Amino acid sequence: MPAVFVLIWSTGFIVAKFGLPFAPPLTFLAIRYILSIVCFLVWIRFTRARWPQGRQQWLHLAVTGMLMHAGYLGGVWVAVKGGMGSGLAALIVGLQPVLTALWVSWAGLSGDPAAERKVTPRQWTGLVLGLGGLLLVVARKFGTGSEVTLLTLGCAVFALLSITVGTLYQKRFVQPTDVRSANAIQLGAALLVTLPLIFLETESIVWNLSFMGAMAWSVLALTLGGSSLLYLLIQRGAATAVTSLLYLVPPTTALMAWVLFGEAITTTTVVGTALTALGVSLVVRPAKPEAA
Repeated sequence: MPAVFVLIWSTGFIVAKFGLPFAPPLTFLAIRYILSIVCFLVWIRFTRARWPQGRQQWLHLAVTGMLMHAGYLGGVWVAVKGGMGSGLAALIVGLQPVLTALWVSWAGLSGDPAAERKVTPRQWTGLVLGLGGLLLVVARKFGTGSEVTLLTLGCAVFALLSITVGTLYQKRFVQPTDVRSANAIQLGAALLVTLPLIFLETESIVWNLSFMGAMAWSVLALTLGGSSLLYLLIQRGAATAVTSLLYLVPPTTALMAWVLFGEAITTTTVVGTALTALGVSLVVRPAKPEAA
């Protein structure tokens, strides 16, 4: 499941490269949410999946949807549309494992009984190695032009904070429930947040094969597949271990860009990818049982 998740999630920036030239970002995402909700409702109807019990769980799922869909995707897509390079956007959002580990560590020290166990020194080493490998992979993509503006940087940081808080919030408050109904609720909340914002966009949609292909992949692979896998991973695993998998997304995206667009892969990219993989393995490896 983690390997499939990384492969699917890594296609997000590839889809943006295909789809964003032909549509404004928030309008694209609103259509994506609508189509995804329809797909989930059909899936729920035919499989008779159960809906969450209790108004409180619906509210918690709505909050995670606003953060992990509307906040994260909206921030990233607006930043990329505004001219920020995919490498730099990936680097900023890729800081999520560090933020998650800092919070988990702080929460553990605060004595919160609901917090996860404290991050171990081995995991801190893995997080640092993963961040170092990530920096190596995306360093060559830093632009010297105007890809970083107050707007694009603010949107990317907003996306980083949204997915970090959303991951921790889900782990803390959302009880185990069916992933299909949970996603439908999350996407509905994201749609309610996004719809009013599309009226601020003036660009029109260009209906062509690139746009429709990007939309189809966004709905079927990224939302129905990737988002569902992320939900399951967070539900079943520790937040620090799950988010550390996102360190592998930029290197995987670089490999995909090499295959699809002929973007060069340097020795630095290979070394950075290996370093990132080592870091993730240190984070997710189970701790050895203490000797009796």
